[in-house]
Amino acid sequence: MPLGKSLIFFARYLNRFGVLHGGGTYFANYISKKEQLSISIPGLSEKIFLRNGTSDVRCFNQIFLEEDYNFEIDFRPKIIIDCGSNIGLSALFFQKKYPGVTIIAVEPEPSNFKMLLKNTRNYKNIQCLNYAVWNQNVKLAIAENMEIDKWGFTMSSHPNELTKTIPAITIDEIMKRYNFSEVDILKMDIEGSEKEVFSSGYEAWLPRTKVIMIELHDREKKGCAKTFFQTLFTCDFSMNQYFKGETLMCINNSYL
Repeated sequence: MPLGKSLIFFARYLNRFGVLHGGGTYFANYISKKEQLSISIPGLSEKIFLRNGTSDVRCFNQIFLEEDYNFEIDFRPKIIIDCGSNIGLSALFFQKKYPGVTIIAVEPEPSNFKMLLKNTRNYKNIQCLNYAVWNQNVKLAIAENMEIDKWGFTMSSHPNELTKTIPAITIDEIMKRYNFSEVDILKMDIEGSEKEVFSSGYEAWLPRTKVIMIELHDREKKGCAKTFFQTLFTCDFSMNQYFKGETLMCINNSYL
């Protein structure tokens, strides 16, 4: 990283996390040569683990430095479904913002899921599911996008004997499994699978979802945004605070 940019990031880390935690976090993320990084930040009782040399550090910056999920809502959530939890950083952000909230963290890719379990193992309110989120409970193939590393896994409904597969789960099935009548926050960053999720099978769970925080991936799959918005407005959602980074927040007007 160029010196000027490095100094800017160092200053931002100090400003966000304080001198002690900020300096330590910056050192871990940009100077340490360890294969696996461990860092502490204010507001979380446990260390966060990242894989050095992967997109984990960029994901950390997006969530804890840029605070892409730090939207203000006018109620305290009790239930969050975190679709595409990756290594658990978004779940940990919600844990920090809403201590004790019930979080269902869903991640399909095995190596990410292993890190998700490690990062959340001491938070009893976070439950982890090794599934892909889809519009049917079926088997899907995992396709890796090497250009965007560990957060670049997309799903295909056409597995074959040569591809890795993972079971898929619907939002409706998650709600039934945990006996949720409503979802306070549905966070979704699933690399294009949102097109399928909002194409069909949403009739039962979408009206019972209060807030959606979503990243749309038309760059991976054309039609994601069109499908999402067409479906969203059939259930009287509105965009309240628009975008933070790449994340869009929408609110169900039925709960206002």
